[in-house]
Amino acid sequence: MSLFITSLNSGSNGNCYYIGNEREAILVDAGISCRETEKRMLRLGLSMLKVKAIFISHEHTDHIKGVTTLAKKHQLPVYITPKTLQHGSLCLDAHLVKCFNAYQPICIGELQITGFPKLHDAVEPHSFVVCCRDIKVGVFTDIGAACEHVIFQFTQCHAAFLEANYDEDMLNNGRYPYYLKNRIRGGMGHLSNKQALSIFTAHKPAYMSHLLLSHLSKDNNCPQLVQELFDCRADGTKIIIASRFEETPVFYIGRPTPDKAIPQTGYGTATQYVLL
Repeated sequence: MSLFITSLNSGSNGNCYYIGNEREAILVDAGISCRETEKRMLRLGLSMLKVKAIFISHEHTDHIKGVTTLAKKHQLPVYITPKTLQHGSLCLDAHLVKCFNAYQPICIGELQITGFPKLHDAVEPHSFVVCCRDIKVGVFTDIGAACEHVIFQFTQCHAAFLEANYDEDMLNNGRYPYYLKNRIRGGMGHLSNKQALSIFTAHKPAYMSHLLLSHLSKDNNCPQLVQELFDCRADGTKIIIASRFEETPVFYIGRPTPDKAIPQTGYGTATQYVLL
């Protein structure tokens, strides 16, 4: 069994990533409204009925602002650490709160989700890897630097959402105040294009089919610049820029069996399929 992935939104205005198989799915973060989440999934042909849980990476508003309504309306369990729940001031129904610990896998149907620590200026930040049988997809955003946890997990992924937040020259010469520039580039903020490219070129497994570059800054980055930078070093990996304004197509990650064709309908007209 394989995985379908899309970025429903990615940026400081809200982050939400969908990862699922043919029967069940999860959302990593819920930083856009419930209505907008539903609307974007509908446009892609994705059903909310398949979404079985939400996993929260950290308490910053652009990752949690839609979670309360989304969880309550669809009765979705929210996997979150106790400190993140507290510092996010979330009013979630008690029966929907599910705590998790780093490196303790959680099974949602045939999906296995593992959280692990990352460097970011939040109280208890985690990234996630979602595994379905032998296919792995990682979500690596809001990272100040590539620690050993991130590198180890990245080397095993067939596809990944990887932060490329800022261009160094644009940040240095931009309008942000000095303290904010230091927060972004100081090792507990965000990854630059150059840092993300270094992770990709040094640690990409040969079988990585898709890389969705995520959480691009509106003021300190340029999608075309990032696309060109990574396309030159892609080495067979499909490079996609995750937008801060709209959903990406749905991408298929996996190895379909010869006797079972994956239908070209039911996942929206924007769906793209790649065989590994």
